[in-house]
Amino acid sequence: MRRTLAHAVALLIAVAASVDAHAQPTEFILDESDPNADPWSVAEVPAPGTDVATLAEARRLIAENRPARAKDLLDDWIERNETTGSPHLAEAYLLRGDALLADHREYQALYDYETVIKDYPASNEFITAVSREYDIGAAYLGGLKRKLFGFRIERSYIVGEELLIRAQERVPGSELAERSAITLADYYYEKRDLELAQEMYAIFVANFPDSVHRRRAALRQIFCAIARFKGPDYDASTLIDARLLILDYRARYPGEAQAAGITEALLNRIDESAAQQMLRTAQWYLKQGNEPSARFTMLRLLRKHPASTASRTAVDIMEERGWLEPEPNHADTES
Repeated sequence: MRRTLAHAVALLIAVAASVDAHAQPTEFILDESDPNADPWSVAEVPAPGTDVATLAEARRLIAENRPARAKDLLDDWIERNETTGSPHLAEAYLLRGDALLADHREYQALYDYETVIKDYPASNEFITAVSREYDIGAAYLGGLKRKLFGFRIERSYIVGEELLIRAQERVPGSELAERSAITLADYYYEKRDLELAQEMYAIFVANFPDSVHRRRAALRQIFCAIARFKGPDYDASTLIDARLLILDYRARYPGEAQAAGITEALLNRIDESAAQQMLRTAQWYLKQGNEPSARFTMLRLLRKHPASTASRTAVDIMEERGWLEPEPNHADTES
């Protein structure tokens, strides 16, 4: 995981090549517009000693896996320029964050990425900084531990969650926000935090209705709602959610619903569970001596779940207590 993060930085940074250790870096531009011409052309070489040359040198050092040297170079430049209003400050902070990330010091890199995001939101580096934070957050949720006293021993799930939430807030509606939302929802689902998973999948479905992940998110919403029901002695509101989600899923994806087991039989099981919960509630009222509430709950049970086994039990109880309404007398009605 650490090597993947560092390697990703090296690939994403514009690579500067050099002839020797003292030569000025030469940058190349890829242009494939003319199939008969060499796609690589030499870009304008920055003048030695300029800010552009310093940052180009930092990029080269990172690409050559010398992040510590790049960080030293950027530390000096930022110290000299942090109060000058230089147009290159956002890039410098981003590069220093990249150098720290390439040196497996991703948590320290977050400070520089946050500086870019908060102080330079209109810069070209803004999106890149948010993307870097997403990568770090996803790595933390994937099990990467923070360094403490030089060893990776501190779990950082909370930091990972926060970074993915921030990504959604900072670039709403973007592809990066979509990835952040589904990654976070899947993380909650896999760790069996079903309440947060269901909430996050609901947010995802609402915010990204055309996503290729929408179907899976909607299906997992259903699974979360069903799994959250703890039994007839507990609140049944999640079963109400599950029923509504199932009806919506079957309407949208009838073929997939059948393959995933989202069928009428599942609805019947949910109805039976909800009915059992209402029956237990009515029986609890009876134990408390609250017969009006017990009778009211059983009548609701008969109306909402008439085909359930719980309703048959309720009918037996009500008949025994004389609570069933008598059939209307047609002779009396006619008279």
